[in-house]
Amino acid sequence: MMNRRTLIEAVAAAAALPFLNRVASAQTSPKTKNVVFVHGLFADGSCWSKVIGRLQKKGVNCTSVQNPLTSLHEASEAARRAIAAQPGPTLLVGHSFSGMIVSEVGADPKVTALVYVAARAPDAGEDYTALAKNYPTPPATAGIVFNDDWGQLSEEAFLHDFAGDLPREEARVLYAVQQPFKKSLTTEKTTNAAWRIKPTFYAVSTQDRTINPDLERFMAKRMGAKTIEIKASHLALISHPDTITNLILEALAVCDSCTLVAPVTADNARD
Repeated sequence: MMNRRTLIEAVAAAAALPFLNRVASAQTSPKTKNVVFVHGLFADGSCWSKVIGRLQKKGVNCTSVQNPLTSLHEASEAARRAIAAQPGPTLLVGHSFSGMIVSEVGADPKVTALVYVAARAPDAGEDYTALAKNYPTPPATAGIVFNDDWGQLSEEAFLHDFAGDLPREEARVLYAVQQPFKKSLTTEKTTNAAWRIKPTFYAVSTQDRTINPDLERFMAKRMGAKTIEIKASHLALISHPDTITNLILEALAVCDSCTLVAPVTADNARD
């Protein structure tokens, strides 16, 4: 038979259960249910497939933009169309070069937070190429082959320097679907720095041979991003999809308490 103290504790626990259930529900079922993904160079929208499948199982609505890789303006417009099509608050996620697109369009009022995966994160109006020269040139750069104005990675550079921690068979399939990029794309500058006004998350790839890992660390620290480090190649989104998915889920939970302010542009970034 229960003594009086045990009975009181049981009643208290029962009373607290609905509250605890609500807290648990809030942590696992954030109000922000939409994620827009953008891919970088040497890839297409399918590169997010492993992460998308994991998020869909948790009820998250996912859209992967087919980045045209022609100009920053056209790539940004493709991302804006995808954001506009979302039914509510949206998390924006970018890999590699598409970090520039995230920075450019992430000030959209519908976007509540940003996730960068081994991605470029320039300030408004900043010359990313000049910034990158402060660090040793990553090996993949030497593997870019141009056909007139269009570039892509050679198979050797793709397998060794871009997707070095993936099984060779899987990496060769990804090599076959890489999209060529227009040479002028790599010299363009963003006009916005959305990471200055939005909650930001960054995944550093410590074995990256496409973007210098120390440059990734610098950009993440400058943004004040919640940062994780993954022992991975440039393609952590494929080689470590569980880790990237968990970071996105964390960002989705934070989204629900976001407060939005005016965007930072090239004109006021350093005021």
